[in-house]
Amino acid sequence: MENKSSKIFGIRAVIEAINSGATIQKVYLQKDLKGNLFSELNGLIKEHKISTSFVPIEKLHHLSKDNNHQGVVATISQIDFYDLETLVNETLESDKNPLFLLLDQITDVRNFGAIIRTAECTGVNGIVIQSHGSAPLNADAIKTSAGAAFKVPICRVDHLKDALFLLQASEIQLVAATEKTENTLYDVDFTKPTAIIMGSEHRGVNPSILKMVDEKAKLPLLGEIESLNVSVACGAFLYETIRQRL
Repeated sequence: MENKSSKIFGIRAVIEAINSGATIQKVYLQKDLKGNLFSELNGLIKEHKISTSFVPIEKLHHLSKDNNHQGVVATISQIDFYDLETLVNETLESDKNPLFLLLDQITDVRNFGAIIRTAECTGVNGIVIQSHGSAPLNADAIKTSAGAAFKVPICRVDHLKDALFLLQASEIQLVAATEKTENTLYDVDFTKPTAIIMGSEHRGVNPSILKMVDEKAKLPLLGEIESLNVSVACGAFLYETIRQRL
């Protein structure tokens, strides 16, 4: 569960939090909520492209521990997100062989946390997630990361494709982990500046993203099960990268 201190309750409180520049992770709204104050909040949510969910009132009671939520509960990120372009430029200035990790809508918070932990251990320069459809960077994810979430720069973008264009323009090769290829990760040259893309637990890397990458690679599987847990697969890709670079 997220810490109580990471939640705020009430329409006016959430409006003030957004206007003050707080990093809002998600806003939970009561279904059929109406009124002028709600319209103001809804306008801010759309303007700042904040992830939202319309939920039954029982969910809001649970999230707020029966505080006076007025139909609105918001979670505030415990981590400050980095600007991707700034991070890429600073990394290229300080590291001639950067390594980035892009997560294409991975939704399980424990997988997310485990991936962050492995990324920190393997020297990843930055992790990129999408604003919508990704696991929240909540207390569970931070706990599973063993604190690595405070050490690895994490960027949140509206569209993952925009991040791909930026990385390609910076001459960083894009490698997608996917079973839709004959190449294994051992066929890829990870000694180059690289961004590895890991797909969601259920559908893998989005087909539209697969069309943009420079390399596709899969893990050889010798058993009967067709896929690995995404955090385990990510670890294999990152450590093959380290093996080649060492």
